[in-house]
Amino acid sequence: MGEFVTFGEVLLRLKSIGYEKWFQSPYLEATFGGGEANVAVSLANYGVEAKFVTALPKENEIADACIRQLRGFGVDTSEIVRTDGRIGIYFLEGGTNQRPSNIIYDREASSVSLLQPQDIDWRQVFKNACWFHFTGITPALSENAKDTVLEGARKAKEYGITVSCDLNYRKKLWKYGKSAPEVMRELFSYVDIGIANEEDCQKSLGISADVDVISGDLSVEKYELLGRKVLEIYPNLKMLAITLRESKSASINGWSACLVTRDDFYHSKYYMISDIVDRVGGGDSFAAGFIYGLHQMKDSRQALEFAVASSCLKHTIPGDYNRVTVENVRKLMEGDQSGRADR
Repeated sequence: MGEFVTFGEVLLRLKSIGYEKWFQSPYLEATFGGGEANVAVSLANYGVEAKFVTALPKENEIADACIRQLRGFGVDTSEIVRTDGRIGIYFLEGGTNQRPSNIIYDREASSVSLLQPQDIDWRQVFKNACWFHFTGITPALSENAKDTVLEGARKAKEYGITVSCDLNYRKKLWKYGKSAPEVMRELFSYVDIGIANEEDCQKSLGISADVDVISGDLSVEKYELLGRKVLEIYPNLKMLAITLRESKSASINGWSACLVTRDDFYHSKYYMISDIVDRVGGGDSFAAGFIYGLHQMKDSRQALEFAVASSCLKHTIPGDYNRVTVENVRKLMEGDQSGRADR
């Protein structure tokens, strides 16, 4: 089947304890995470070969610990570049009920943002690859990071590798003089499988639709029209999966997704998620589930259902990484939402 390669930045995650405000107590939980690393971990948990490519500072014990953890999940870290710079950090204050989560990034001059395209041997990276996945987060970091992602996407297409992209718009990151649409329109032209949330197409590609993500009520029909617009503009794109989050509060979300292909439109099963433990990484777990499902299941509708179920389960797990198995996801897909103890 080949390796599933993801490229991006892995970060040190520093989170306030529970649902405390920052430094309400003098502690922060230290873990690791980041969009593309999260996808690689999920894929490895599902039993496929996953390789994560990034840059981390050399002679740095925190970076060493990060790599050890990724290896512990079964992720191939052999193409991680050790170079100058620093490990990026993000600070997370968990939201609950009517108080939203808050994130502060500290990623300037990180090793990934300093990368040059020639620093990665893409031929070696893709030697046994069948898939390449990136997000809209990495090209938001710097001109260098954007150029490196672009080179990876170009090489993947040259080698006949399937390319997927989760648009993942992050308004706090685009600070180096270019807007998201200026960059992402070109990158998205190399993509076979697109993934987005309610507003990514508008913010990242400049493709608008009459949708309201603030009210918490989402019109599935409008997202089909949005998907059709995207497919019309990008002829190489085979399909676009759009996650639909109805945010009733920080603790209660309605969760589903739709899939627009050249010939069909599907809307997944709907899950009402209450008492959310941690929604960070929810979109990444969807992306990983969708990628896995497209390779392992008989049709794209089942792949969509697998992705939505796996992401639903991620909301119950603290930290960036989704730690569920294929069996866990299939059980939920088959209708078991009881949460009863398995003994």
